[in-house]
Amino acid sequence: MRVALLLLALAFSAQAEWRVAKPGWEYVFPSDHGSHPGFKTEWWYFTGNLTAKDGRAFGYQLTFFRQGILSGDEDIIALSRFVTRDVKFAHFTVSDLATGKFHFFQKLSRGAYGEAGFGAPASPRSANDREVVPPSAKQLVWIDDWSCELAGENTFRLRAAKDEIALDLKLASTKPPVIHGANGLSQKAAGEGRASHYYSLTRMASDGTLRLGHEEFAVTGLSWFDHEWATNQLAENQIGWDWFSLQFDDGSELMLFQLRTKDGTRDAFSSGTFIDAKGRTTSITNTDFTLEPGETWKSPETGGRYPTAWHLAIPRLGLDLDLRAALKDQELRLKPVVYWEGAVRATGMVHGQALRGSGYLEMTGYAGPIAGMQAGQ
Repeated sequence: MRVALLLLALAFSAQAEWRVAKPGWEYVFPSDHGSHPGFKTEWWYFTGNLTAKDGRAFGYQLTFFRQGILSGDEDIIALSRFVTRDVKFAHFTVSDLATGKFHFFQKLSRGAYGEAGFGAPASPRSANDREVVPPSAKQLVWIDDWSCELAGENTFRLRAAKDEIALDLKLASTKPPVIHGANGLSQKAAGEGRASHYYSLTRMASDGTLRLGHEEFAVTGLSWFDHEWATNQLAENQIGWDWFSLQFDDGSELMLFQLRTKDGTRDAFSSGTFIDAKGRTTSITNTDFTLEPGETWKSPETGGRYPTAWHLAIPRLGLDLDLRAALKDQELRLKPVVYWEGAVRATGMVHGQALRGSGYLEMTGYAGPIAGMQAGQ
């Protein structure tokens, strides 16, 4: 991502190389909940579906991003607070399903005076993952008053407020972390480094408060946490993706993504992970599933046309599902990126039995290119 305030920092960034994701990463928790500054791109992605005591339903997203400017341990970083190592930015959304309103916000910061930053891993793995001291030992990531705090090994406290919208949630995972891909690596394209290190907490019991204007709701529900770090993981011919996180009423979950190419086909590196009620995982390959778009919604502001209904089948798991957006307009119209991210509902069958669920869908590349994620960026 490119911001005018960072042009000075970019002038110092040419020499050192970024690390790339390679096979064999050994995940250690809670250490890997922290930052991995040797890699160019990293995100902490929280999404969830919440319900108030009166039954009113909401979706939410709180995501913190780190986009690297300076790699490694360059001495230039210590010379000035105004030399920026990372772009720090965050997205906060609330989908009010009762009123049909979608609220979305963004914050960006250099973090020169500690107003934004990333907590350090408990045990830095290399010189490139050198320790960064946060204002609180529990803080994983923060921008002003938007924050993610580590409250236990797999327990988090989220806070965000903007205008008349505020969220304060505690999330406690009911399952251990799920590692996606093989040998510690989620491959996204052919070639070394076209991959990410990627894990999820797929079922997090969530409770707290949500404020909309003068109304404050006590809410409960389920959240999903994705943490991913990489360097230029996509290939030049990959123009976007459709990513699903689904939590079913039988206690199982599904993460699935398809990568779209310039010629309109699905890339062979599309994949996913199914997690059963006991936490056992099954890897899903590109040939295991069919995913067909249905009706679409066209953004009146960006012109992006997004599928808001999908049919998903995974025959070897006995899954046959219809997926539908809880609201059609859940597009984040931000600078320099535009994408669709919102609450979805699932209905269908598993091994001939009725199945229902909820989750989140992310769609990128429908209203413009994906900044910072592809080869050569």
